Amino acid sequence: MQIKIVSSYNELSRLAKEHIVRSLETKPDLLFCAATGNSPTATYRHLADEHQKDPNLFSKFRVLKLDEWGGIDPAEEGSCESYLQKHLLQPLQISEERYIGLKSNAENPHEECKRISSYLDEKGPIDLCILGLGSNGHLALNEPAEFLQAQCHVAELSPSSLKHKMTSGMKQKPAYGLTLGMADILQSKNILILITGKGKSATVQQLLSGKINSHLPASFLWLHPNTICLIDRESIHL
Repeated sequence: MQIKIVSSYNELSRLAKEHIVRSLETKPDLLFCAATGNSPTATYRHLADEHQKDPNLFSKFRVLKLDEWGGIDPAEEGSCESYLQKHLLQPLQISEERYIGLKSNAENPHEECKRISSYLDEKGPIDLCILGLGSNGHLALNEPAEFLQAQCHVAELSPSSLKHKMTSGMKQKPAYGLTLGMADILQSKNILILITGKGKSATVQQLLSGKINSHLPASFLWLHPNTICLIDRESIHL
């Protein structure tokens, strides 16, 4: 894992945008696995600016949703679906046939996960996966546990995930999570993890130790040959 500590969230977001654009220039039909939450928001805003300059750059760009809160209305403001529509899909004019995402209110969540796994078997692997770091070290909704699941699955949410800012204004709290598994993520050709925000210092220090532990799912990124980790200096209090 290549570690880069940067001076600010703005710099982190700019570097992430540049990395994505370079990847798109190399592979126009890039399969991009998109995280949600605060960490990638400014990166997506920069991509929207790039789209204004050159819409053709994104004409074949494909997007896969990384995870989703389960048992809620997809139109709920805090859903991952609402976030991606607002910050990525609509600004980049991603057509329906170039987007696939876990449905938050699927009648059968396990079958929904199988649908995404089938898509990855046919269309994958992911070319570039963008990730954030959970305060408890989770990746997507792969929570700290005695063991981690490989494929897309229904996840039991930890107390810290249930307190996520995205869920704070929800009328109905999520009953479970839907998420790509660790093998799905690690089979990505390239991974970009963005670490920003206060309150993650201890988790970041554990990650930087290089010790791999299922109780820190993000530590498995040390096994991936093409991972770039951008860290906002504020998040480690240097």
